[in-house]
Amino acid sequence: MKHNSLSPRLLIIGALFLASCSHNPTVKVEGGQIQGTVTDGIAVYKGIPYAAPPVGELRWKAPQPVVPWEGVRVCDSFGAPSIQPHHVDSDAYKHEFFFDGDPEYSEDCLYLNVWAPAKGKNLPVTLWIHGGAFSYGWGFEPEMDGEEWAKHGGILVSINYRLGILGFLTHPLLSEENPDGISGNYGVLDQIAALKWVKNNIAAFGGDPNKITIMGQSAGAGSVKNMVTSPLSKDIMAGAIIQSGGGISERSILGGSPLAESEQRWKDMMDWAGYTTLDEMRAIDPLEFLDMASEYSAATGKFLGWPAPVVDGKVLPETFDSAALAGRIADIPYMIGYTLDDMGGLTGGIEHFCAVREQAGKPAYAYQFARRLPDDGRPGILHGAFHSSELWYMFKSLRLSWRPFTEGDYVLAEEMISAWTNFAATGKPGGSWTPCTASDPSFMVFKLGEDDKPASGMGTPLAK
Repeated sequence: MKHNSLSPRLLIIGALFLASCSHNPTVKVEGGQIQGTVTDGIAVYKGIPYAAPPVGELRWKAPQPVVPWEGVRVCDSFGAPSIQPHHVDSDAYKHEFFFDGDPEYSEDCLYLNVWAPAKGKNLPVTLWIHGGAFSYGWGFEPEMDGEEWAKHGGILVSINYRLGILGFLTHPLLSEENPDGISGNYGVLDQIAALKWVKNNIAAFGGDPNKITIMGQSAGAGSVKNMVTSPLSKDIMAGAIIQSGGGISERSILGGSPLAESEQRWKDMMDWAGYTTLDEMRAIDPLEFLDMASEYSAATGKFLGWPAPVVDGKVLPETFDSAALAGRIADIPYMIGYTLDDMGGLTGGIEHFCAVREQAGKPAYAYQFARRLPDDGRPGILHGAFHSSELWYMFKSLRLSWRPFTEGDYVLAEEMISAWTNFAATGKPGGSWTPCTASDPSFMVFKLGEDDKPASGMGTPLAK
């Protein structure tokens, strides 16, 4: 005798599936409904589109509004990062952060991720912008995990943005088609679009849209500098954290060259490659861009440099340095610092920046990360308190690293993530950390003592 009803086994499986779905949060954002996952009280949403895919006719144009979708979009996997070179074994950073291999890259890359307490309201929000010389990286590298950030009562948003030639190409033809007569800075515009998305949507995740801190390291720090300078974004954030991006200097370290100069350099390259119309340039396989600049430099002897932001008169009317000196950057609290063994040029001008902010009546908190990381002695790895080493600590993501971290490292990481999340919540890192001023240019120096216990404190930065 046949029965039309489902078997008890299938009914149980179906009930368990529905129960699991019911515990996964669904929220409404620009574009439609999305569903994340919840584990141990932390809600995570991965791969949320914050703009339309910048492909086809949208290549080298400002980010456009999200394309709406029907139904509930399940956001349980990260969106693809921008096209970029793959990491190779000779790259020490591959062993540090990219040991699990590279994800699939795509020109369709404008996605963000949210980590938030599952239950919260009016929580402080931090927008994280990854580094990588404006040509590498993504917002979900293992050291950038947001679980501990959410456990400390904050919401962390990380983003992917356009990199390399896709993110920063300048060209006279692109400027000619633009109503503002400019080109380049597409990656900057992506970051600004993500910030505006956070402003408009973060309340659905329990965040306070009036308490957004922007934070970045290396090229991400340069991005933060750009965003506090740009009239398109500087009134949106409540605080800024600049990690390994330098302070005020006589020359711009991370981008900021004049538009006309940049246009001519990249036009020469495109002409050399045989692409003289926008239709031709927009038809190029994006993977071709990875070798084009180096091949041009090898053939002509002309060094192009990294594709990077430019002063275009609208997105970036001036450099961060000139804007900071004139009091035209965002009038908000700042945290700024570097690592003990950082790259040259990324450690200077911080005391000058702090003194300028003191004159403006808003504090700036300076730090040096001086813990030289433990290692296992293998060849080809990074040593010391190297550029980016603090990321394992201020995200407190040490559990995801292969390094033989000690109990003291975990305590130091707790100190740092507490200071960073306190700053996002209050504009002050808390504890004994006081602003860096002209009369007292002290830094918070994060370090361990000989007994493997944190010995952090205010004072003069250590010398290499």
